[in-house]
Amino acid sequence: MIELRSVTKRYGDAAAPAVDDLSMDIGSGELCVIVGPSGCGKTTTLKMINRLIEPTSGEILIDGEDVLASNPVELRRRIGYVMQQGGLFPHLRVADNVATVPRLLGWPKEKIAARVEELLELVGLPAATYLRRYPYELSGGERQRVGVARALGGDPPVLLMDEPFGAVDPIARKRLQAEFYELQRRLEKTVVFVTHDIEEALFLGKRIAIMQRGAVLEQYDTPQAILAKPATPFVTQFVGVDRDLQRLAVTDLSREDLDAAPVISAAASTSDAAELLIRLGVARLVVLDAAQQPVGVLGQAELSRLAANAGEAAIALGATLPLGSSLKAALAALLQSEEDLLAITDGSRYVGLLTMEGLHGAMRRSAGSPPAAD
Repeated sequence: MIELRSVTKRYGDAAAPAVDDLSMDIGSGELCVIVGPSGCGKTTTLKMINRLIEPTSGEILIDGEDVLASNPVELRRRIGYVMQQGGLFPHLRVADNVATVPRLLGWPKEKIAARVEELLELVGLPAATYLRRYPYELSGGERQRVGVARALGGDPPVLLMDEPFGAVDPIARKRLQAEFYELQRRLEKTVVFVTHDIEEALFLGKRIAIMQRGAVLEQYDTPQAILAKPATPFVTQFVGVDRDLQRLAVTDLSREDLDAAPVISAAASTSDAAELLIRLGVARLVVLDAAQQPVGVLGQAELSRLAANAGEAAIALGATLPLGSSLKAALAALLQSEEDLLAITDGSRYVGLLTMEGLHGAMRRSAGSPPAAD
């Protein structure tokens, strides 16, 4: 979707270029995060994509089209742009800010009005409440949401975001990151996102470009690969000494991490449960209700209780997580579980149990280590 080929930017007679011979590809529908220390050329790289800054040399292609051969005004109308604090026009109401690009594109009024309302609802700002407000009447997080809505106004295939959440407080920032992550999953725009925050990059990015000064590309890979195998000493230092813990947040729980404990219906008798335990030679059964949802676990100790059926005898599980949850979420839930067990579902039915041993195996898998020998 976006290709940078040996792109360089020099300012005047400066000895060192701001961006030096940078090449990278960003796939269609991919969220690429550019991260690095201040002055490494992140924002310069971003602005060269829509020609807010003209490169000194090299090629930048969007869908195979050379942006340097395009009309810059028309180019920018096809690329959404979000900056810190939203960059809203202070004299315009929210509705007019969001309508900026559709108006420039000559859309009819009825279509613009419908699009504005659609986008405000999309970013979690009810149109009835926010349409007529001015930017000064909004919180920092609300201004950022309006900024995202405005950038999406003309339904651009490409979205450029320059530290969009950097000016809000930490709590609002986490919330905005989570909301944008879910929004991007639905929209699948091609996004180039600039930040100096490695945790933000690891959370949002499908791929991450870690840069040194001069936009020297130290590593360009998935979050999992960067955390498991930093390519250079600079990357190791930049991602931090706690990268093993950070890897938990970017690695999803999979079926291979689960204990496929046998199951029994909650309506089954306790004698049937006892017979099944003995016949299979297992320590526990998972008890499922009629909808195939886990209601608890059952072992020999629980069968000594006076109970009408397996469901009444079972020990309730403290938490249930969906398959695909992060290992970080799984660890947090396991630490709070009295039984050191989690039931995992695929959204509609039970698929397995997660134990501490299973979590340890998942952590080894995320690092590319072979499973521990039995």
